[in-house]
Amino acid sequence: MVEHRSSVAGDHRRWPGVDNGLTTWTSERVEPNGRLDMKSAISIAALCAALMLGASMPIVAYAADKPTLAFVVNGASDFWKAAEAGVKKAQAELPDYNLELKYPEQSSVAIQQRLMDDLVTAGVKGIMVSAVDPKTSTDGLNKIASETALFTTDSDAPQTNRIAYIGSSNVDAGKQAAEIAKKAMPEGGKCLGFVGLLGADNARERIQGMKDGLAGTKIELVDVRGDDIDQTRAKKNVEDALVASPDVTCMVGFYSYNTPRIYEALRDAGKLGQITVVGFDDDPITLGGVKEGTVAATVVQQPFEWAYQGMKMMAAYLKGDKSSIPDNKLLIIDTVIVGKDDVDAYAANLKKMAGN
Repeated sequence: MVEHRSSVAGDHRRWPGVDNGLTTWTSERVEPNGRLDMKSAISIAALCAALMLGASMPIVAYAADKPTLAFVVNGASDFWKAAEAGVKKAQAELPDYNLELKYPEQSSVAIQQRLMDDLVTAGVKGIMVSAVDPKTSTDGLNKIASETALFTTDSDAPQTNRIAYIGSSNVDAGKQAAEIAKKAMPEGGKCLGFVGLLGADNARERIQGMKDGLAGTKIELVDVRGDDIDQTRAKKNVEDALVASPDVTCMVGFYSYNTPRIYEALRDAGKLGQITVVGFDDDPITLGGVKEGTVAATVVQQPFEWAYQGMKMMAAYLKGDKSSIPDNKLLIIDTVIVGKDDVDAYAANLKKMAGN
């Protein structure tokens, strides 16, 4: 277990965690007046600067003799650290290419589109994107597809001219979440879901998959609340739900950071272990909750493989090799359920993939 600490003023409670080799947490001292000490403030400033380095700095023209491929995510989240490791591994096998992972400054359709436009202007030869909101981005994505090789990941945009999608079957992932809930609540229950982008395909499909998986049981997913990838709002959504819906017996975190925010809100309210928690992805707090039994289990994706296989697929495509692209243009990387019995082995494998 890894110790994590709250940054609430004067608060030094321990958070559960499992060292997955991909995410680094630091303890920060917040003085009673709410101010960070200088060392913590500098550390946070450096962290923010590093996280946004790829998005906020001007993109200069890329060298023509070494094609650049970019993996563009939908927002700043530790979930994408595994994808960074996948890009790094692919780079070692593709020395004739320059591979980059880019974060938009905010999780916004307009800002993500501007980032991709800038990449195209700089001469990028291929983009793999997790679109913020595919349903409202058709024209923008088609514009990118007309200017460079466009692939999608995580949240597909099948109505566009993208070449292929690599990622999870989000419907199947939702059905796996239903299996976790059914095993944890054989007598039934009332679930409330939390997610970042309600309009994104990955969210809609996970929610629908879970509803399909719960059909005919005594468990119901009564509502899902979005936060637009605002983690403060994500926790507040849970806190508000605890007050407004005291009859809820289950909470589902559909995005990687939602389960940790659920955990924190339940911990603060003294309700850990009283409400069933169904997780998605492998945040250290989520894995720690699985290990201690306060999170029933979590459905994990494989962003490392999306990035590693996706970058190699794009490089092959640019050389005229389309053999890795399925006829249906969907390369599905399976999701798996991680429970208490498998969490240590899973975390060890993550560290191995990260090279630790």
